[in-house]
Amino acid sequence: MEKYIFLVVAFVLGYILRLIYARISLINAEKMAKRIISEAEAKAEAKKKEGLLEIKEILERERREFERETYQRRRDLENLEKRFSQKEEALDRKLDILERKERDIEQRERKLLGQEKSLREEENKLNREKEENKKILERLAGMSAEEAKKILLQSLEEEAKKEAALLAKNIEQEAKEQAERKAKEVLALAIQRVAADHTAEVTVTTVPLPNDEVKGRIIGREGRNIRTFEQLTGVDLIVDDTPEAITLSAFDGVRREIARLALERLIADGRIHPGRIEEVVEKVKKEMENHLKEVGEKTALEVGVSGLPTELLKFLGKLNYRTSYGQNQLQHTLEVAWIASTLASELKTDVHFCKKAALLHDLGKAVDQEVEGTHHQISADLARKYGEGEKMINAILAHHEDVEPQSLEAVILAAADAVSAARPGARKESVEHYLKRIEKLEKLTTSFRGVINAYAIQAGREIRVIVEPEEIDDAQMAILAKEIAKKVEKELEYPGQIKVTVIRELRAIETAK
Repeated sequence: MEKYIFLVVAFVLGYILRLIYARISLINAEKMAKRIISEAEAKAEAKKKEGLLEIKEILERERREFERETYQRRRDLENLEKRFSQKEEALDRKLDILERKERDIEQRERKLLGQEKSLREEENKLNREKEENKKILERLAGMSAEEAKKILLQSLEEEAKKEAALLAKNIEQEAKEQAERKAKEVLALAIQRVAADHTAEVTVTTVPLPNDEVKGRIIGREGRNIRTFEQLTGVDLIVDDTPEAITLSAFDGVRREIARLALERLIADGRIHPGRIEEVVEKVKKEMENHLKEVGEKTALEVGVSGLPTELLKFLGKLNYRTSYGQNQLQHTLEVAWIASTLASELKTDVHFCKKAALLHDLGKAVDQEVEGTHHQISADLARKYGEGEKMINAILAHHEDVEPQSLEAVILAAADAVSAARPGARKESVEHYLKRIEKLEKLTTSFRGVINAYAIQAGREIRVIVEPEEIDDAQMAILAKEIAKKVEKELEYPGQIKVTVIRELRAIETAK
């Protein structure tokens, strides 16, 4: 019996203990659930904060980008407004010119009417004199009417020829003066529309360094880094005592720019060894190809010429890194385009053709260090290669007068090129080269027979030639000037044009005793 009681008590105690254990387990489970929920809520709150911060950063980037684009568009609009303002001023000037032309035409019409009236009066007078002479001749000379008529007609014919020659000379002189005045107005208008900066010719670029210790890393062990860099870029690195600077030297502006960008990236990166140098230089070369194309596209768009092949656009971009006598060739190309378009507009000819010819006329200078031939011949070959017609080829070749221009547009291109190259401040050269050119010009001129002295003036743009009056007469002066000009063109290299002026002075001197 006690056994059964013990079992019952044990069962009840076990049951109670299980209930207690279950209650404790339930309480622990609830606590754990609450802790897990609390941790999950904390994580969710942290995620929420991170998401909000990320959204704020994105919104801030978008806001800055929007402000940048808005600022750029505002600047573009300001530039457009400025260009429109310039065009309005040009139109006002054109209207003034047209008004002056109308007044000139009216004056000429009045003058011609007066001349016509005077001619009619002269004709009537001649008719009356003719009749009087006829009667006098018949009475005094006893001639027949036919004979007298013949003599009178001969006399009148000679007099009419003299008057016609005099009138033709006056009209020709007046036409020349008016044409010269009109040409000056057109050229002045074209030059006024071009306002360009002047760029000095350089063959070196200085790259700043953070400190002089970088020079040693650029040179590398036993000079391997600098040799690799020079071989890959084709540029000379000059490492001297100049503090915190290194110099890049090359005549090719594109290669010098590639070397500058590559060296700056290597210095900023800090890893300077042959493998890294090759990697950076190749990357910069690819970027430069795209940059040249973008520059060419921007230039063509600014001028208003579309549809040029990609290769020609790259050559056009290369001109930004090419100079001639200190004049940036891309800036020169733009000047020629604007001047040529203005001249073409004034002369009522093909403006688009002149702009395109201006863009192509000096492309050969982008590759003249790689291809043999004169720059205008190379330019013509490139234009022919990419499908341009003979009219365009002739215009390019004729802009340096190697061939005769076959169109008005070719003459306009040559004139625009000469104006851009010859205007004051456009080009410059070293003092040594300038002095040698002046000396050679004077020496070449004095080599002709009959020349006493020759003086170069106006910075070598004009040569005054003094000749012996006994050896060179007035007729020979023109021949001598032409021969000197031809020899100068053949044997000298010079910017712009050189005017040859031959002076002949005969003096008679006696002494009174």
